[in-house]
Amino acid sequence: MAATTADARRPRPLALRAFRWSRRILLYLIVVGGSFVYMYPVFFMLRTSLTKESDLYVVPPIIVPLPPVWENYAIMWQNGPTWSWMKNSFIVVGFSVVAETITSVSVAYGFARTRFAARDKLFIGVLATMMLPGAVTLIPRWLIFHRLDMIDTLWPLLIPRLFGTPFYIFIMRQFFLTLPRELDDAARIDGASHLQILRKVVLPLSIPAIATIAVFSFMNRWNDFLEPLIYLLRTENLTLAVGLRFFVSRFGTEYHLLMAGAMLLIVPMIIAFFLAQKQFIRGIALTGIKG
Repeated sequence: MAATTADARRPRPLALRAFRWSRRILLYLIVVGGSFVYMYPVFFMLRTSLTKESDLYVVPPIIVPLPPVWENYAIMWQNGPTWSWMKNSFIVVGFSVVAETITSVSVAYGFARTRFAARDKLFIGVLATMMLPGAVTLIPRWLIFHRLDMIDTLWPLLIPRLFGTPFYIFIMRQFFLTLPRELDDAARIDGASHLQILRKVVLPLSIPAIATIAVFSFMNRWNDFLEPLIYLLRTENLTLAVGLRFFVSRFGTEYHLLMAGAMLLIVPMIIAFFLAQKQFIRGIALTGIKG
């Protein structure tokens, strides 16, 4: 009798499967609903970029402009030196991604895989710079580049990237700490130097973490607005993020052209993320908190 009662209290397989399916469907609905919330600004940008200027303030608003006005993109491209803005952005971003990645990986390797005096204190000093807002050092850096006669050039946006980024150094150090030290010892027995160990042993195992900081660097520099605004003066020397201000004036804002430029701004970020998505997610998952 007791066994019969216990069996009756157990959930039936059909009811259990129904519960699991309902829970999964609810989870999917929440995810899809959240994605709509985050995708709405992108939809609004795309909708505005394909709408006639005269239809932007129509009540009720036009949800889907028919036919779409693709000419807005051509007008946006022709109304400003958009090609120069794109070229400057790619120069800054390409140099920054390579420089920040190489420097951050090298410094992180020194902190994680070598032993020297005051190593931990120096690393704490590097982390302490993360608490210093960039705006605090903006004026001193501007004065330095002004004395070097580099204002209104791309050099103030390129030279600082040669010295690494504390956050990227932290990420790479934490990842390097998760790799077995026995690999270094085995390579050292074979006569490998630190540079050879880094290049032939550590780096092949660190592709996910390197992809992570490369994506972070690309997005940060591509979206950077403050530094190009401070250092660059002439219109043709601007980056794309700052050049979009060209469509905002005291006489009004050309929203259809501004949103067309904003769509042009986010497309490279979307492409970069999807190309590096697999390695990026692995890098976030594998980066440890050891040490």
